[in-house]
Amino acid sequence: MWYVSTRGMAPRVDFEGALFSGYAPDGGLFMPEELPQLGIETLHQWSALSYPSLVKELCTLFIGPELIPKEVLNDLIDRAFSRFRHREVVHLSRLRNGLNVLELWHGATYAFKDLSLCCTAQFLQYFLEKKEKHITVVVGTSGDTGSAAIESVQGAKNIDIIVLLPKGHCTKIQELQMTTVLRENVHVFGVEGNSDELDEPIKAVFADVAFVKKHNLMSLNSINWARVLVQMAHHFFAYFRCAPSLDTYPLPPVEVVVPTGAAGNLAAGCIAQKMGLPIRLVAAVNHNDIIHRTVQQGDFSLSASVELTLASAMDIQLSGAMTSESMSDEAITWTMSRCWEENQYLLCPHSAVAVGYHYQQRDRQQPSFPRCCLAPASAAKFPEAVLAAGLTPETPAEILALELKETHCTPMRKGDDWTLMLRDTIESLGWQQRGHFLNAPK
Repeated sequence: MWYVSTRGMAPRVDFEGALFSGYAPDGGLFMPEELPQLGIETLHQWSALSYPSLVKELCTLFIGPELIPKEVLNDLIDRAFSRFRHREVVHLSRLRNGLNVLELWHGATYAFKDLSLCCTAQFLQYFLEKKEKHITVVVGTSGDTGSAAIESVQGAKNIDIIVLLPKGHCTKIQELQMTTVLRENVHVFGVEGNSDELDEPIKAVFADVAFVKKHNLMSLNSINWARVLVQMAHHFFAYFRCAPSLDTYPLPPVEVVVPTGAAGNLAAGCIAQKMGLPIRLVAAVNHNDIIHRTVQQGDFSLSASVELTLASAMDIQLSGAMTSESMSDEAITWTMSRCWEENQYLLCPHSAVAVGYHYQQRDRQQPSFPRCCLAPASAAKFPEAVLAAGLTPETPAEILALELKETHCTPMRKGDDWTLMLRDTIESLGWQQRGHFLNAPK
């Protein structure tokens, strides 16, 4: 399997090359040169598989045994999911009036990013150990990506991670999940800006191809193909659990509602669709509605600013991606409240954006296919939003314990040269690595 840049000006690479790249050298994203087409027989066979087994089948298609032998690949994926709290890894909750909620948040940081990042980290370490290499990962986060990326690589000897978080734009819990990890290979910066603004120094650093090569830099943001690959399994699992029957031809469609910010999860669904999975995708967004405007009006222009909302991980304008739906904060809290009243089920504000679409369609008595709403995070991470909905937060002990932990976060203030600070940190880590190499026993 070969991967080519979406801009068409970079040499093609194999999975390993795509994995270790942020952007392609021409500024595009690496995507498969060809997509395998899945027939009805394959879909029938896959329909009985567990979530981890679906991930294994998809990764086998896109990685190839010459890079990672199948037995090794399966072992890496098992290792990645070993710490998930639910035995199924992901879980479908069937609620009243046809509401299906696919819980993607049973990993260490209570968010769906754990699913793809824990696998991606295993793939990275496999290749790094084989080649005795070190890399520095640079991540910009709107909330959940940073903590999941840190969790997936903390303590790794061959990986340093630098995370830029938007100070004051994450929830307190999201921030603590990043700033309380005091491992030697974890470096967190609190930026006085929003998610789009903190991406600028990262893009500037990655634009310097020689610097990137010298320091073995890579990104683990939603642009990384390995993350999109694993996230495709969400859509297959949702389809197989919600389709009424696979004994009819053509196969019945299922509507998958995807709360989305940067559109990585949505991109995974589009690729699954192109491979033959009969899903209909709905992009559900908050007030920062660039995807809604793009789909409905062809308007990909930026608004004057990113608006702070209860669904903070979707407070993004620059995305890479159907039907779409935009929701206000008032609609989000109303949905959270209604779901609790009808089901005694707490939604996070991002999940509520998806479930709100379901309620709108039902209340209009619109005929529809079976529908699955993706739930990207646990309500436990967003007590502020739960309170705003007039509900009582349910906070696990391990999240409450974050309040008592020591924190470390380097500020990036307005007026500072953020790009220079980032470059200096990377240079410093490079010197440390060279020192470790010189002092290593012969």
